[in-house]
Amino acid sequence: MFDAVAERYDLLNDVLSFGQDRRWRSVVARLVAASPGDVVLDIAAGTGTSSRAFTAAGARCVACDFSLGMLAVGAAKPAERVSFVAGDALALPFADRAFDAVTVSFGLRNVTDPDAALAEMMRVTRPGGRLVVCEFSHLPVRLLDAAYQRYLAMALPMVAGRLSRNAGAYSYLAESIKNWPARQELAARIGAAGWSEVSWRNLTLGVVAVHVARRRGQNAA
Repeated sequence: MFDAVAERYDLLNDVLSFGQDRRWRSVVARLVAASPGDVVLDIAAGTGTSSRAFTAAGARCVACDFSLGMLAVGAAKPAERVSFVAGDALALPFADRAFDAVTVSFGLRNVTDPDAALAEMMRVTRPGGRLVVCEFSHLPVRLLDAAYQRYLAMALPMVAGRLSRNAGAYSYLAESIKNWPARQELAARIGAAGWSEVSWRNLTLGVVAVHVARRRGQNAA
């Protein structure tokens, strides 16, 4: 499904979010706070648009995705200090404690076992390292959230059908957002996976929530 929308994926994100996706990426990059010499793992990186933001301060980034089509589109674009690697979030092809920070944007809800993925992310993060999860959420006011869910169910496939040959992928998007847990439950699940100092902030009235956590301990010498 993601292979089929890879060529126009970034354009569709921009249109469907009314350009808010750029702000969301900027917030995630600030929270990841990559320093020169850091190595960041960007899971569900797609075409690597988000990955490039982590290298601005001199860090290196591994853009990892399950979709070979997405990775092919991303790798065709210039990407200094970004490498593209195919991988499954449930069995990441990396050594223990390999990364200073791990992040996933709009991809955790697409994993068949998000709790196992959160534990796998911790495995590859060094002690003291950061986790940043950016994901769709639910509006705090129930009536507003119900209206928002109706918009997603109707508008996303319609708009995507005009810009993409695979409108069905965006019907799936609306359904996956509807069934995804609210920010408080996701925070609890991140903590249950072993992460500490879990916090979150809402973006765009709660349409998106960004969760931040750390792996306990100090970086090994």
